Amino acid sequence: MKKVITYGSYDLFHFGHQRLLERAKALGDYLIVGVTSDDYDRVRGKINIAQPLAERIAAVKATGLADMIIVEEYDGQKIDDIKKYNVDIFTVGSDWRGKFDYLNKYCKVTYLERTQGVSSSEIRAEKRATNLGLIGDSYNYFQKIIKENNSVNGLNIIGIYSEKPSSANTDIGIKKYKSYDSILKEVDAVYIKTSYDKRYDYIKKALENNKNVLCESPICLDKTQCQELFDLAKTKGLVLMEAIRTAYTTAYKRLALLAEIGKVGDIVSIESTCTNMKRNDPSKYASLFEWGPNALLPIFQILGTNYKERTIISHIENTAPPLGDTFTKINFIYDKAVASIFVAEGAKSEGELIISGTKGYIYVPAPWWKTEYFELRYENPSNNRRYFYQLDGEGIRYELVEFLQAIADQKDVPRIDHDITLTICKTMQEFQQNKGVILI
Repeated sequence: MKKVITYGSYDLFHFGHQRLLERAKALGDYLIVGVTSDDYDRVRGKINIAQPLAERIAAVKATGLADMIIVEEYDGQKIDDIKKYNVDIFTVGSDWRGKFDYLNKYCKVTYLERTQGVSSSEIRAEKRATNLGLIGDSYNYFQKIIKENNSVNGLNIIGIYSEKPSSANTDIGIKKYKSYDSILKEVDAVYIKTSYDKRYDYIKKALENNKNVLCESPICLDKTQCQELFDLAKTKGLVLMEAIRTAYTTAYKRLALLAEIGKVGDIVSIESTCTNMKRNDPSKYASLFEWGPNALLPIFQILGTNYKERTIISHIENTAPPLGDTFTKINFIYDKAVASIFVAEGAKSEGELIISGTKGYIYVPAPWWKTEYFELRYENPSNNRRYFYQLDGEGIRYELVEFLQAIADQKDVPRIDHDITLTICKTMQEFQQNKGVILI
């Protein structure tokens, strides 16, 4: 019996996939099909996969061509599989020509011509085609978004609107619009990164014009206004998503799940630190506004938003609203746990995240908000576990992909629960109103 093996994601299964499997099957008597796992696709940089693993396996199974279906989960697995299943022929599409020649040492390698004019990437791009406008003055950050967008199928960044006058150093290679109204006429969605006090107005106008919104956090400085925006988005059938890019990275999602399922026992304490020595203009920015949403995210996601007590301790440089704090510490007391954040734009500390439990703790080294690596640590060091998940860019591309997926599905199912967003807004609001704030 001649055994053949092939691999692929098989996302949005199409005629090209069918033809490739048919030709692979014709090479031998027994066809093994490896379907890549979600995590392995991310490691390989394929972040646009639209379907979960189970659906992609089902699509391959439905062809009736595969005698065996396996899941590909790690680099080097092809060699292991060829040896394990006594494979005679390895085959993939011709767009990989030369990439797997090293497998000739273990079996025959055959590259099959792909069906022209059809690909999953093209289907995803067509299905998700969305024109995006950038709103705000953060040109350096928007350059990162434009760069990261090269890895996202279906999102077209068509221009930018900024209230600041145009200059040579604000040229980021896309069209500049002279008014918010003019850019809203040509987009399906907007990415908003304006000054904090203007975000509510920009979001509201975008939603009223039937545009989906991805906005930096905090999306506004008033909990009631935040709820109003969510209600408006729901009424209009639009997506309003909070852009805390940490929430969309693989490593962070995994560590949050491990905490939730009790891998370190019952959570009794969370310490979250985010600092930067850069001194922003205290008349415009505050440490809590800059870093607070990131630092608060794991606390509210893991312990919830129903804390019993909260104290804010802050060093204020500018007392006129909006407050400009050099550093701020917030302590939370829950029924059976405590938590704290330390954020600073004018002081430095180790930017780590520590989640303590009754059985052990999760340690995330600095800068934890961009982590690729974390550890589960226990009393007996031999039980410690280390986890590594590749982070491409700064997590921006993952955020953009989830935004596109939410728009395509026409469902606002946020990675960050609305209750968390509302509580973040409430925290910023109480800080501005000096509620429970100790000034030092």
